[in-house]
Amino acid sequence: MFTAFDQHALDALLSPRSGETKLGQTVAILDSALPLEQALSHAKQQGARFAILGISEDLGPRANLGRGGANDAFSAAMSQWLNLQSNRFYTGKNCLILGEITPPALAADASLEQLRQATQTLDEQVIALVSQVFDAGLEPIVIGGGHNNAFGLLMAAKLSLGEPLAAVNLDPHSDFRPKEGRHSGNGFSYAAANGALDHYHVLGLHELKNSETTLEQLSLFGGKWHTYQQIWVRQELSLSQALKQIAKDLNQTQLAVGLELDVDAINTMPSSASTVAGVPLVDALHYVHYIAKHCPTAYFHIAEAAPACHSANLSAGYRDVGQSISELIYAYIQGRCV
Repeated sequence: MFTAFDQHALDALLSPRSGETKLGQTVAILDSALPLEQALSHAKQQGARFAILGISEDLGPRANLGRGGANDAFSAAMSQWLNLQSNRFYTGKNCLILGEITPPALAADASLEQLRQATQTLDEQVIALVSQVFDAGLEPIVIGGGHNNAFGLLMAAKLSLGEPLAAVNLDPHSDFRPKEGRHSGNGFSYAAANGALDHYHVLGLHELKNSETTLEQLSLFGGKWHTYQQIWVRQELSLSQALKQIAKDLNQTQLAVGLELDVDAINTMPSSASTVAGVPLVDALHYVHYIAKHCPTAYFHIAEAAPACHSANLSAGYRDVGQSISELIYAYIQGRCV
């Protein structure tokens, strides 16, 4: 089910302050009097460029035998994003808060088959909605749930643009696992098999968190990678050198680019597969800004953030996830608006 973000939802999260203007006071929301297709076009005509969409689910990670909790990332992010300042650096006027997709919840004891079927059903919902966003000329910024939603985003972009995409993904996992039923670990292999993904590069791939079968499948597809150990451990090349190579390869494809980020890659970020040996947040921000600035990105996807998985408590998870995703959104918008 899709729920549009309305004035009531905005007011519930916004904390106005005398003498200040918050992003929540300047961003656009959908005109509820119009059908969705017309409302999106109207927002575009009124100056919106970016459409922030939440996908509030943890079906994909659970279908991949991972932890749940990725269903709260959108609300955590918006509680922080909307209360940032609107000022000379960024006013927020080109940002539409679209709303969120919330599929039916499945019980904790749901079978693997049930979870994977529900993930496939969610794919169809994501494709249907995001296709309309692309058709309206807006750039989706998609927050949550699992990385399974990369498939729906790539398929929607292919339908709207009429050609496959190239994609780059900051992620310790390639998510190019066998097509054994839909889950968060095979969104890109399904996209490749369905003609929506033509070129794929993984940045920060962990050398011991991908099976040989997955690596072989990715190699046969022609996928490329820079590993976490190459850059951040052995320091065989710098992050800047890797990003220059990646951008050059992406631009040579002459395709639109899907910009992907799994917060599992970021050090101690609450997620379904959080790690203590991850990429610093500031490096993740630089990755997002650099690709957004130097490549023709079609969308930005922030996956797997799970506030409930914070080591302290849910409140701390909301704070850390909300602040981190807000910084990632701003890094993307800055890169695209240069």
